[in-house]
Amino acid sequence: MSVKIRLQRHGKKGKPFYWIVAADARAKRDGRYLEKIGTYNPNVNPAIIDLNIDKAVEWLQNGAQPTDTAKNILSYKGAMLKNHLVGGIRKGALTQEQADAKFAAWLEEKATKVSDKEAGLSQAQSEAKATAFAAEKAVNEARIEAAKPVVEEVAEVVAEEAVEVAPETIDEAAEKAAE
Repeated sequence: MSVKIRLQRHGKKGKPFYWIVAADARAKRDGRYLEKIGTYNPNVNPAIIDLNIDKAVEWLQNGAQPTDTAKNILSYKGAMLKNHLVGGIRKGALTQEQADAKFAAWLEEKATKVSDKEAGLSQAQSEAKATAFAAEKAVNEARIEAAKPVVEEVAEVVAEEAVEVAPETIDEAAEKAAE
């Protein structure tokens, strides 16, 4: 039986969500699987990947072949590196402590890269909001400036009409009061 580590699609139309599974190569894409190893959510930036690295390495050591996308995800999370280090330990090229130290250093470096990317994304998002706010403010000010002459003209017309109407109203009020 040939085992593949692959993605199993879940979620709704346009919003995919994947399970990372070890499955028989003959099984359907979303069909029966041997073990669920993790999840992958590409709908956010950066994508959220929850992976049990030890289970993935165990399947890789047992001969499971990852698909291209699954291999990229396993590499991103460090499962392929850990598999490589386990092979080095088995051959005697490394000790367990050396392999653990190398893997911990790689994880730390990867965590700093991810946090830098998140910080850059949040900074870019805040700059985009500030730019949009400034543009909207400029448009509103231009609209107010364009409407000022019209408002002044309307105010003058209303004042003139008030002056013209006022004496007639006073005369009419006096006549009514005399009657």
